[in-house]
Amino acid sequence: MEFLQSCLKGDKQAWAEFISRYSRLIYNYIHSVLSVKGRAASAEQVDDIFQEIFHSLIKDNCKKLSTYRGKNGCSLASWLRQVTVNFTIDYLRKLKPTVSIDAQDEDGFSLGDLLADLSSGAIEFLNDQDKRKTLAECIGLLESTEQYFLELFLGQGLSLDEIKDYLKIKRGAVDMRKSRILEKLQDCFKKKGFLG
Repeated sequence: MEFLQSCLKGDKQAWAEFISRYSRLIYNYIHSVLSVKGRAASAEQVDDIFQEIFHSLIKDNCKKLSTYRGKNGCSLASWLRQVTVNFTIDYLRKLKPTVSIDAQDEDGFSLGDLLADLSSGAIEFLNDQDKRKTLAECIGLLESTEQYFLELFLGQGLSLDEIKDYLKIKRGAVDMRKSRILEKLQDCFKKKGFLG
């Protein structure tokens, strides 16, 4: 398919056409899966799923998109439908109740204390070599986009509104990413015997 080859080669006009042609289809199938699964989702969550699907198609030089072969008369639209359905189902499986950055364990310690607060408790925590190593390991387990988000938020000290503008996404998507990253780090720390 010549059109797809143009997309894979990075042709901007072809990408504009791809987005125009398939965005509505992808959005519709995200909504369909959410409806079938009985899950209500905000517009920001749907946008987040949509963006993650597109990111998965184009990351690593369009590795996933280049796997489309059109075998047995399967159209690109049908293939994208299946990719969207699978991705959305996986997204729902991973979705857990939002963990608040301020949620405290039985000792009154929160993940927010660990990541953002420079109180003596957080400094002591970070001075502990084992815990510093564990934090590095847990951050290393995050996806590259999540590590980049942490670098912007913690490393460069950008506010969530600045990150929203920098990444050109909605504030709700920024909040969701932050919550998801903090939840993953908290889960990782718990599995490694910290934070309760």
